[in-house]
Amino acid sequence: MITVLYNDVMRRAEMEEKTTATLERIQQVAMEEFAEKGFLGASLRQIVKQAGVTTGAFYGYFSSKEALFASIVEPHAAALMGRFMKAQTSFAELPEQEQPDHMGLESSQCVHWMVDYICDHREPVKLLLCKAEGTSYERFVHNMVEVEVEYTLQYIEVLRRLGRVCPTLDEQLCHIIASGMFNGIFEIVIHDMPKERAMCYVDQLRDFYTAGWLKLIGQ
Repeated sequence: MITVLYNDVMRRAEMEEKTTATLERIQQVAMEEFAEKGFLGASLRQIVKQAGVTTGAFYGYFSSKEALFASIVEPHAAALMGRFMKAQTSFAELPEQEQPDHMGLESSQCVHWMVDYICDHREPVKLLLCKAEGTSYERFVHNMVEVEVEYTLQYIEVLRRLGRVCPTLDEQLCHIIASGMFNGIFEIVIHDMPKERAMCYVDQLRDFYTAGWLKLIGQ
């Protein structure tokens, strides 16, 4: 009886190992296909063929090509957006009178974390940022920009409540500026910058945009 149970456990472990290996092989082949052709141009038939599985076996793992794409990029989308939102909310939750002295600190730490993360996960992050057209992730950067604009306008209202004189900024202008900043930061993915160079690049970029924002809001 003990021998039978042991053999059953070993068979299950072997099956799970094979299942995991197959899943990882499909994702690796898919990552290469998506990287070369983008989501829209990628061929599910080619992915299945290169992974060495049948179409039926593929659908045992993923319901669609988009589900496969999501399985690769979602952990990284969640990590990047989660850290970004933490920086925004941490700053907004500070007492209002302390916010001007902390302006830029949380965002600097967040950007450095993001550069580290991007450099450690280049391939799937590049899919997320550059190859996601046709999926629910194609507006990922746009969504970050929208959050940045929302919190920027909230901060301007804080400054006014503190007695600072701030001009009225058009929301569309804020969107254009924030979009330029985020797309600039994510150039490190497009150009595969080494981490040290990327850190220097984003620090200079942040200095440029911070000075511009301070000029615009009259600080």
